[in-house]
Amino acid sequence: MNKLIVSALLCLASITASAQNTQGPFRAYLINKELDIVMRINFYQQDVTVPGQDLFGQVPGYLSKRFNSFAWVITDAEVKGHKATLQMINDYGSEDLTATLTAKGDSVFILKQESGSTLKVPHKGKWQKLPKTIEFRRQ
Repeated sequence: MNKLIVSALLCLASITASAQNTQGPFRAYLINKELDIVMRINFYQQDVTVPGQDLFGQVPGYLSKRFNSFAWVITDAEVKGHKATLQMINDYGSEDLTATLTAKGDSVFILKQESGSTLKVPHKGKWQKLPKTIEFRRQ
């Protein structure tokens, strides 16, 4: 009987740990008001759909200009503690890059481009290059 109780408790602890993981810092809607860009992410369940881009299906997240259909799609996200390594492609599939997203406390996130193409978004009919390091806030 004791083995059954211990087994049930271990199972419950495993389920609880798994549930807590889905509520970590990398499930959020982030915004940088200065650059007018947003990130919608869920690196745990990887169930984010890019608006107007159903072709990609469910992904870990995306970065886009607010009120614009262009997006950088996060194709892979590997979380280690408060830092995630991201693989991203533009929605044309012509450019890709590696970046890190670091959670600083509960509401501040730092996106840093590590290698590959330069992040750029449409702005007033032209391409706007984004800084290598961008601060986002949880919305």
